[in-house]
Amino acid sequence: MTIRALAAAAAVLLTSAASAAESKTASDIEKGLKGAGAYGTAGCGLGSMAFGSQPGGIQIIAATTNALFGTQTFGITTGTSNCGPGLFAMGTKSFVEANREAVAKDVSRGQGEAIGALAVINRCPDARAVGAALQRNFAAIFPSEQASSDEVTKAILETLRADPALGCANG
Repeated sequence: MTIRALAAAAAVLLTSAASAAESKTASDIEKGLKGAGAYGTAGCGLGSMAFGSQPGGIQIIAATTNALFGTQTFGITTGTSNCGPGLFAMGTKSFVEANREAVAKDVSRGQGEAIGALAVINRCPDARAVGAALQRNFAAIFPSEQASSDEVTKAILETLRADPALGCANG
């Protein structure tokens, strides 16, 4: 297949996807951005959203679509296009798992190195404001000692997202 044929096929896919998006709800659109999580050997990206996990040669077209539009790299970083959680969410999760006691202590105090690190990981401009917000929500973030790292991470990210005044770019 020539590059022109691939570009034409991609244009048709994008046009049909755009017209279909007009009749969707906000949650449908969000699911469309995030994807269903199922993809074939070509991996995540626009190709996986267009062709899914269909086996065979179609995965070559899916991989070419991913490479042509750069959606795989973008999706891996941001957590869109069937690529699962973004790197920033994974960074928060990894940090919480590795530093759980320090995170709990600093969140309870509303300050400390763990708060500063969480602010940097989630690109929040004001670590003091992040500390105050996390401290206010300590009971929700750490409901019990048995709360899993996934639950703690989710609660931290929800806290950062809930307050737009924090200005966290990745929260």
